[in-house]
Amino acid sequence: MAILQVRSMDNMLYDALGRLAASENRSISQQVIEIIKTYLGTPRQELISRDDAALSLAGAWKDERSEKEIVKEIRKSRATKRFQEVL
Repeated sequence: MAILQVRSMDNMLYDALGRLAASENRSISQQVIEIIKTYLGTPRQELISRDDAALSLAGAWKDERSEKEIVKEIRKSRATKRFQEVL
């Protein structure tokens, strides 16, 4: 059986992993194996769907335009025209 060693793990992450393992009556090693099995057993399409769902909650959108085109449009629509009209 293979051995996996993880170095330089953030203490907060390790503590959270320990709490999760304890809540499920597992050792940290057993919990890590379970997390990896679950992740690798999830079909890629389902993971992509989860990502899309998270992005929709965050207010992200899909746009075919480049970043430069979007920025150009935003700058064009800014209120600078109003100041010119007043002068």
